[in-house]
Amino acid sequence: MTLSRIAVIDIGKTNAKLALIDAETLSEIAVTTRPNRILPGPPWPHVDLDGHWNFLLDALREMHAAHGIDAISVTTHGASAVLLDAAGGLAAPMLDYEHDGPDAMAVGYDALRPSFAETGSPRLPHGLNLGAQLHYMLATDPGLRDRIRQIVTFPHYWGHRLTGEIASDVTSLGCHTDLWNPWKGTPSGLLDRLGLGGCLAPARKSTDILGTVTPEIAARTGLSPDTPVACGIHDSNASLYPHLRGREGPFCVVSTGTWVVAMAVGCGGGTLDPARDTLVNVHAGGGAVPSARFMGGREYEIVRDGDDATPDVADRKAVLDGLFLLPAIAAGTGPYPGRSGGFDRPPATRGERLLALSYYLALMTDTCLDLIGGEGPTIVEGPFARNADYLAMLAVLRPDGVAASPSITGTATGAALLMIPKSITPPPAVAIPDDAPALRAYASAWATRVNGAA
Repeated sequence: MTLSRIAVIDIGKTNAKLALIDAETLSEIAVTTRPNRILPGPPWPHVDLDGHWNFLLDALREMHAAHGIDAISVTTHGASAVLLDAAGGLAAPMLDYEHDGPDAMAVGYDALRPSFAETGSPRLPHGLNLGAQLHYMLATDPGLRDRIRQIVTFPHYWGHRLTGEIASDVTSLGCHTDLWNPWKGTPSGLLDRLGLGGCLAPARKSTDILGTVTPEIAARTGLSPDTPVACGIHDSNASLYPHLRGREGPFCVVSTGTWVVAMAVGCGGGTLDPARDTLVNVHAGGGAVPSARFMGGREYEIVRDGDDATPDVADRKAVLDGLFLLPAIAAGTGPYPGRSGGFDRPPATRGERLLALSYYLALMTDTCLDLIGGEGPTIVEGPFARNADYLAMLAVLRPDGVAASPSITGTATGAALLMIPKSITPPPAVAIPDDAPALRAYASAWATRVNGAA
């Protein structure tokens, strides 16, 4: 069967998307989005699964009518799962991983969770460890344990609704869940300790075909009942996947969105420090990938506050003369989780604010790459690949070069490639800017301020 157009369900922390990918050019034919708003409790803040579902079905119908859809793939943010009951419905609403409820039960959870050496999962705040979410929900809803029949990771919830099949995948299980041993490729002992042994949906390869759409979905959307659905993949690993197909290591991929995730493939690695938000991801082939991250997209939105100013020559001189944005803006995550940052002095113009912000994001990315022993060329995926000032700063700091992916939604391209035997053409390297010496001096001054802070 020839697959020409692949629809990709892409649920990020900020937005839910449906993107239609051309299999030949790997370009987006159409993209439609919906905010990923969190609904209040009871019983806890939760993801609007039904709202997303109705949006996705309408978008599938409209895209198929306008362009034709031959297959569906799924990618979502990590640290998330859906609990299903015996009838295949929700055993409980899907907890928002930013809810701080699990923090109140941290002592009890810490007594149960496996070590970093076993799982490669750092201890993270709120519900960013999926195991902490499960522990919190079970304690908050005493009847929940008896209602749970299956735990499906987030991409596979959508796959289940599309096909009726049940699965998880190793990239989602390997995303700081505390539930997976990335070196052995097996579950950790945590589910047994939580009384949920045997509930985890079977782990499959991201490239597996989960099934075809059900007759009900075909009738609602106009899709052929033979439309295949890929098993699915964690979104940062979707950004990594095209480069696994087209490159030999060592190299690094930086996936940007709400989270900026730096991943090192075939690099020396070194000793990861879980206290600085380093971790081990699992790529689509099942291998362990040293990674580090910070909430760069969230920080970008906080600091820019809706502004789209373009820095001018005077702004650049003022920033390089000494205007620094210091970590952290989104507290509790990233390589400086215990710090509360901001500008060292108020920016005089909107352009100064935006330029210092772009440099900050690049310097944080460079820090993450250093923490995981990143070597070789660095490929930037997602929205930051269109930020020229971010790319310029990163390019002068990474000795093996930086390239920017042209894709609007890097995760969607990677997810589409799960369905087609195609390798991507590596993007061209970002040119080293003329003011490279000034940028390096700025980076050195930023590092001195950060490392000298208490």
